[in-house]
Order: sequence, then C-alpha cells, then structure tokens
Amino acid sequence: MPVLYAIPAPLGGPPERVLPPATAERLRSLRDFVAENPKSARAMLAALGMPCALREISLQRLDENTPVAEVPALLEPLRQGRALGLLPEAGCPAVADPGALLIEAAYREGFRVAPLVGPSSIVLALMASGLDGQRFAFCGYLPRDRRERQRRVRELEQRSRRARETQIFIETPYRNQALLEALLETCAPQTRLCIASDLTLPTEQIGTQTIAGWRRARATPGKRPAVFLLLSA
Repeated sequence: MPVLYAIPAPLGGPPERVLPPATAERLRSLRDFVAENPKSARAMLAALGMPCALREISLQRLDENTPVAEVPALLEPLRQGRALGLLPEAGCPAVADPGALLIEAAYREGFRVAPLVGPSSIVLALMASGLDGQRFAFCGYLPRDRRERQRRVRELEQRSRRARETQIFIETPYRNQALLEALLETCAPQTRLCIASDLTLPTEQIGTQTIAGWRRARATPGKRPAVFLLLSA
C-alpha cells in the first residue's frame, strides 16, 4: 500500500544539520509532495541534493487558506500507487499545521501514514526548559485580541496550577512582544516562564525564570520564532 510520509522540516538553517540520514534518504526517494509553502519546500529539497531535477517533482500546496473540500484531491498520487510526502513550513507536520487535514483524509481512504524523525520546536523547548515534562499541554496560538489573550493566559496559569502541568504555546513572531507583555501583566510573580527562540540555529536563545525575574530583566524575544512554556507554582 502506498504511504503518506509526515516529514518534519528544519526550523531554520541547512536541512542536513537536523534531519537524520534515514529521513533525508526517504525524502530523496519521493517525487510527490504536499507542502505548506512550495517555495521553501523546493529550496529544502534542492539543499538535500535530490537525485532528479526539481522540475520532475510535484509540489501541491496545503495551507490555512486551502478549502477543506479540496484536500482529498491532494491524495491522488496515493490512489495511483505512489508514495506522498507531507512537508510543513517548519517543524513537525500536522502540529499547529494544516497538514492534519491531509492525514485525516488519508485515513478515511485507508492509506497508511508514517511519521519520520526530525526537529520539533515544542519538544526541544520542553527538553531545555527545566519545567515539568511528565505533564504538559500544547495550546497552540493564543487569541490576538488583548483582553481575550489576557483571559486565556489566566486560564492557562490556573490550569497549570491545578494540574501541575506545563502549558506550551506559540505566537507569530511579530506578536511575541505583545504575548510577553500579557504574561508579565497577568501571571503571578512566582510562576515560571521559559522562552525558547531560534531553536537549532546559531542565534538560539533559551531562558527560564520566574515572572518576577522576567519583569526585572526587561527582556524581549524579538521578532523571531519562539516557543513559550509556563508552569505555575
């Protein structure tokens, strides 16, 4: 049976630095892909040294604007007996990523799905945070509206306190500062917060301290890809 491969993409930098040889080898064997951003996917494939010309590779788009009704059509290579690769913009496919729709459609038609090994910003941030790794929840993006964002932060802090559970969330880089300000304004001084930015890159920065400590530091995550982790005492 043809397989849909869920393939992690580099968080930044050369793919050979973060993709295991077995994942890179499987990638090079494929000729059909569904990608969140075909342009960046094409650059990644070129960097990996595909054994064929890029013009021989099929790259279909699946992003947040793709109508749900059009997703099943993206599985046509599987119906024709060919393996298919699912590539996100960065990190793991189907995690805070529209690729989950393709995987759901593949299961409905009885196709096999195989996840490949690669970078996950969520897991890497948790590993380096020093926060509870036994109980944690990934909460995706927080609301854009200021009041709704603060309300959600309160909910997550209360949930963390009740369950002793690390809460993990992300934000669009240009809203990082607004999210940090909401955390500093809303959370208790003793609540611990980790900010992990530019993971796997030479500019990587990871720090964990209390909300009180972050207030004194007056730090800013900048407009960089970042993961936020919170654990209430």
